[in-house]
Amino acid sequence: MLRARNRPRTVTAFDFDAAVQAPFRMQPGMRRLAAGSPQLTPLSPGSRHQREKLAVLSAFWPQALVAAPGFDAGPALAAAAAHAAAEHPEAWTVDANGRWHARQLATAVRADGHVEQLEAGRFGLGDEVARCLRPLPAAWRGPALLALAFAEDLAVVNAADGRIPWIAACLPSHWAPAEKVGRAFAEVHAPVADNALLLQAGAALMRLASSGERWERFVWNVTDQPRLNAHPAHQAPERWAQTAVPQAWFRSERQTFIPVPGQAQAVFTILVDVQPLVAVLDSPARAQALHDAIASMSPAVLAYRGLADVREPLLLWLQAHAARPAAAARSAA
Repeated sequence: MLRARNRPRTVTAFDFDAAVQAPFRMQPGMRRLAAGSPQLTPLSPGSRHQREKLAVLSAFWPQALVAAPGFDAGPALAAAAAHAAAEHPEAWTVDANGRWHARQLATAVRADGHVEQLEAGRFGLGDEVARCLRPLPAAWRGPALLALAFAEDLAVVNAADGRIPWIAACLPSHWAPAEKVGRAFAEVHAPVADNALLLQAGAALMRLASSGERWERFVWNVTDQPRLNAHPAHQAPERWAQTAVPQAWFRSERQTFIPVPGQAQAVFTILVDVQPLVAVLDSPARAQALHDAIASMSPAVLAYRGLADVREPLLLWLQAHAARPAAAARSAA
């Protein structure tokens, strides 16, 4: 029974073999979505992503829900809601009056922002979602319901000026939405180490994102903490002080773009996952691939990703893991 509970699972929608490459480069890495690939992930009531998002939206919503002054997010939000309904009708519907209904949460938000509790919820006291939504400004209640119904965080990217005028991100990876909203792609990525390839591709990336085609990219890191919400305001000042390398975590993101019809915009989706590193390395080949990618990182990239101080013990552990027979690696995980 214990072995069944501890059996490794693959990172949700994250393509490890495509994403973890050596030499490591900070680059867009865009690829077309395979036909039929979903871009949103419905959340089961009381799931891990939902609990963390619920905590953020209940206590720290101004850190997660931000918009540039005067920006009309209506077309982008309509596109995201319609996409959710088309892709996952069992989890989300939009009716003729513009009411958004998260079916698995038994909660709806009308076009005027009114919150409806349709029946008792399926976790906790049964009304957690509605109690979270009602104190929010009316314009944010629908997006917050969308955030609680699906695992992805969302942002709007504007191809016309390359800016990000709207963000709903409960689970950011060591960045603050309030510091990114309204800024251009180059500004947002200015702090990124070795960012030349990213910045050169910025304009083309924005055009691709809003072209009507569907794209995805992947981001990953090895981290010392398991929380999905890695907002810098809630991080310990010293990294790796309490976490040994064998207890490290693998943080991943799958990012996609939902085009907004009739607009030079796209809805940017970010699916964050965090798993025990040992569970992700389910073969010696994966351990070797991760070793080689980290070994090829520049000092600037290592510092940016919080790996500078742990590089040597991490590489030694990965090399030892790569040398183990596959059966032993699976048993240890």
